[in-house]
Amino acid sequence: MNTENTPYPYEPEFSFKKLISDRIDDLKYVLQFKKSLALVLLLAALAGALFAWKWPVTYTARLTFVIDDTKSSGGGGLAAIAGQFGFNLDGLSGASGVLAGDNVQELLKSRRLIKNTLLSPYNDKGDFSLADQYAKAYKLDKKWLKYSTNGQAIRFPVGGKNYTRTQDSLLHEITKSIIEGQFGVAKTDKKLSFFEVNSTMRDEKLAYLFCTRMIKQGTDFFIQTKTGRMRNNVTRLQHRADSIGRILNKKTLAASSASQSLLDLNPAYTSANANVETTERDKIILSTVFSETVKNLEASKMMLAQETPTVQIVDEPEFPLKKNRMKYASTILMFMIGFTGIYSIYLITTRK
Repeated sequence: MNTENTPYPYEPEFSFKKLISDRIDDLKYVLQFKKSLALVLLLAALAGALFAWKWPVTYTARLTFVIDDTKSSGGGGLAAIAGQFGFNLDGLSGASGVLAGDNVQELLKSRRLIKNTLLSPYNDKGDFSLADQYAKAYKLDKKWLKYSTNGQAIRFPVGGKNYTRTQDSLLHEITKSIIEGQFGVAKTDKKLSFFEVNSTMRDEKLAYLFCTRMIKQGTDFFIQTKTGRMRNNVTRLQHRADSIGRILNKKTLAASSASQSLLDLNPAYTSANANVETTERDKIILSTVFSETVKNLEASKMMLAQETPTVQIVDEPEFPLKKNRMKYASTILMFMIGFTGIYSIYLITTRK
């Protein structure tokens, strides 16, 4: 087969001038349909306005807090200097452990704390949980009717423990939605210990309660974890001091009674003197042990106070919360540009 004379399609050279000229021709062609373009713009404006009106309104609760953990600030000068150059030396400065540095952010987004917060009461009576209100605000209660065995809305009792498999699954779904976009924790500055918490939900009171109670849950867990071992030590020493104190009181009364009985005792009985001496000896020993125990107890209490971090709320959310809604002007403009672009592409592609 002879391929030397086979004609090949001609490929013109690329030209910006021709490309711009073609686009100008397309624009002129589209502008010929002025009436249909006006109709498209009108429909786009109406669709944008309707979309902005139907878009659910959300509320944002914002809270700022600071953690003062003096025991974890060793070498803070070096860490502060390194922080100015973008380096994090928390591991070298003594801030170690589960709750060190940026781990606080992950702690506040843990499923355990979110679940405990969702199962707290929404109203004063305590018969309505935050999870119930969340399902109502997002219309999940109607969506979940297909999972109900009795035809009624699935509820989440306050502080409930023995939940069914369905209730646990739905709680997991709520928690996942909250983590993915409705609750956030950020550090305002890497060199500081300030944290900002934001909760955005469709119910104003729900957003407020969830934000503040999450901080309460996180603060209690934070302090309990940081000081748990030392707090247990203080409790043991306090129990021991109380026990020795009660025994010492009994020995004191026994020694006083034995001393009183010596006044009327026949000198021929020498065993009574030995009982008095034994009681006095036990009293002295118990007094020494009690004194050392109390000394250790007070030292442990002082160390506990030094080890306990302080979580200070700087800014609390206040009513009315920030309202988030779609802006009519920007939404209408976006729809008009989108509809016009789609209609123009349709006209150009269908042109003969």
